[in-house]
Amino acid sequence: MKEKALEVLKKLSENNYESYLVGGYPRDLILGRKTNDIDICTSATPKEILEIFDDVIVSDMQYGSVVIVYKGCKFDTTTFRKEIKYESNRKPVKIKYIKDIKKDLLRRDFTINTLCIDKDGNLLDILNIRSDLDNKLLKTVGNPRYRIKEDSLRILRCIRFATILDFDIEKKTKYFLTKYSYLLKSLSINRKKEELDKIFLSKNKERGRRLLLELNLTNALDLDKLATITMCTDLTGIWCQLEVDDIYPFTKVEKEQMSKLRELLKYDKIDNYLLYKYGLYLCTVYAEIKGIPRRKINTMYSKLPILTRRDINVTGEEISMILNKPPGKYIKDILDDIEVNILNSSISNDKEEITKYIKDTGNHVLYRVTPVFEGNNLVATGVEMEAYSVEDNGKGIKFNVFVYNIEDGIIIDYKTGDSKLAN
Repeated sequence: MKEKALEVLKKLSENNYESYLVGGYPRDLILGRKTNDIDICTSATPKEILEIFDDVIVSDMQYGSVVIVYKGCKFDTTTFRKEIKYESNRKPVKIKYIKDIKKDLLRRDFTINTLCIDKDGNLLDILNIRSDLDNKLLKTVGNPRYRIKEDSLRILRCIRFATILDFDIEKKTKYFLTKYSYLLKSLSINRKKEELDKIFLSKNKERGRRLLLELNLTNALDLDKLATITMCTDLTGIWCQLEVDDIYPFTKVEKEQMSKLRELLKYDKIDNYLLYKYGLYLCTVYAEIKGIPRRKINTMYSKLPILTRRDINVTGEEISMILNKPPGKYIKDILDDIEVNILNSSISNDKEEITKYIKDTGNHVLYRVTPVFEGNNLVATGVEMEAYSVEDNGKGIKFNVFVYNIEDGIIIDYKTGDSKLAN
């Protein structure tokens, strides 16, 4: 990809425009980090770039940004510019195209992102900042007081670079990260989440957490629980514990997964039924948070006698025939009971054994209820519900059940009230 990028620089040079590879690519090249994210800066304006290249995506003409598509590769390209004034601590109100690469570099965020590579592949250190890279030091280009205040996103970018690269933050820069942390309140919630996702996905995420706490950024980011959660490799696991579903943007599926994971985390241990109910993915995230070896969960899952209700060797129609009753609501109750008993190894998933079990217990099903929690404690005392027996030729007898105790969601101690014919 680098070779194609240099070809783009040469093509710009053939048309009398200056251009360089800039930003993260030269930095990562020196650090020995693999990357295919290559940015280009040039003296050519977007209009002039459109005249040179056949395939150009116009991304943000207002700020002199386009994407050059060359031989199947995309290169974000910006024109040398000077930023006149910033608006709302985020974007410049006005820019001015310039022809001087040094002046363009002076507008950038951190010194380690100002190295360049020319069309011949030579590394250029125009601002003489190589020592910052060698010393693993993050500092702003120019006075951090102004550089941080003009764009609050730089606060999180600084934390991200310090986390991913394992760099120290220069003392003065660190001071203004905290001083202007309140500006994060007005930063786009999507941009905040993008940066936090990158921090939380880093192998060095614990360093990121320490910096967010040390610099007192959690209040502005609404991450009140950051200090107490268990950091894990899965983003869903981290965001689930932070409990900011109503603040940060998540898809419907992500919200459902986090809700289920919170339910699961209330249990002290994983058994076959929980593994079956919540699935392998959520249970492996649970395991990492709880400090359980993932191999143990994978082994348990591989030994489950059934993975879905469809795996049970009896159908609702067959249950109706076994009991010689017309189909009714009782079938679901019986299937629920069979499902649990197969998972806890009380019966095997064998048709003959299941048939015998149905004949022996078909009219005396223990009804399943949804577990009720108080805090992290599973409780059931005083739970009232409606249930159906399978007497009365399958139509069902409706009665009230007052539950005294449940175990793994199964009523084990209860009494019934007056019964009546179900509607």
